Amino acid sequence: RYLWTGADRTRAFREWRILHELRAADLPVPAPVAARYERSGLFYRADLITEELPTRCTVARALATAPLAAARWREVGECIGRLHAHGVHHADLNAHNLLLDDDGTVYVLDFDRGRIRPRGAWEKAVLQRLQRSLRKVTAGLPPDRFDEAAWQALLLGLKDA
Repeated sequence: RYLWTGADRTRAFREWRILHELRAADLPVPAPVAARYERSGLFYRADLITEELPTRCTVARALATAPLAAARWREVGECIGRLHAHGVHHADLNAHNLLLDDDGTVYVLDFDRGRIRPRGAWEKAVLQRLQRSLRKVTAGLPPDRFDEAAWQALLLGLKDA
């Protein structure tokens, strides 16, 4: 449930609009299909339907079973770099919102609080959040699942984007 502030400001429609723009820019995000809200007094509930992506393998799930190769970490970094180059501020970039396809494509999910803005210091904060998430999902796993070399490979990919 969310506080009602107007139809155009519902989370589902904001996410639909950003996904539509990102797909038009050929970025690896799910295509929006439909959005709706149901208002109840001062609150509302909302739904968003997107096309199904060809994979459901999150980075978190992949790391639970095996380490990622340096090339795969670079692909993750390149994907994030493409989004940042487009000015995409993902408010919740974490290991569960990054999907890995067998063909090397990395997809990004969950843009309900995302927005497009000028590049800036927010990019560093997004990366710090992702790094914390990667450390959290690999805590208790073998140390090769996420280490400094993996992070540096991701950052290298970010620069290559």
